[in-house]
Amino acid sequence: MTEIIRPGAGLLYMKVGTHAQESLADIIVRKTKEIERAGFGLWGYGGNTCHPSSMVQPFAEALAEKGKPIRLVMEEMNSSHWAEPLCAAEYSDDNRTWHQIPEEIEVRGSRFALVIGSLARVEDELSLDATRVAVGPSTGRLGSRYVTGRVDKACLEVAAAPERANEGKPPEPRPIHLVADLRRPYAVFLRNYR
Repeated sequence: MTEIIRPGAGLLYMKVGTHAQESLADIIVRKTKEIERAGFGLWGYGGNTCHPSSMVQPFAEALAEKGKPIRLVMEEMNSSHWAEPLCAAEYSDDNRTWHQIPEEIEVRGSRFALVIGSLARVEDELSLDATRVAVGPSTGRLGSRYVTGRVDKACLEVAAAPERANEGKPPEPRPIHLVADLRRPYAVFLRNYR
């Protein structure tokens, strides 16, 4: 285990790759510049498995109350997300009060975004069978049983050791290539594309 992936840590796990016609390498360069210029970046995503107000925000706030950081850990994957690269113009943490996205920030082809304060390349591993879903209807479910099929992201808590089952060979650890620190309000809604 590492400083980031250790028992009791709260992680938002996500598979990442090409998004809105932009390579992951280009996204990383752009997000790094956004953080330098604006002090934060918005990492766009879709799907409801990490809904901003019902999943990510309560999970992150519970960790913050305990004095624990919340980190986004990302596994690179081959993807072909060719949605239109339209940039959101506004964001909201509650889906009611909206704010202009700073000109320095582009968040493309997404319904939601994570608010990140840093972004770094790493070489690490995450054993999903040593994690549990931390929030939502699947709370307590083993991470390796939750992140399957089309589920490519999850709010997870790291356990002290992998859970062993009589299901044959345990799953291989997932390679982690990127880490970002999340900052308040952690996850936001997006609208009005430009």
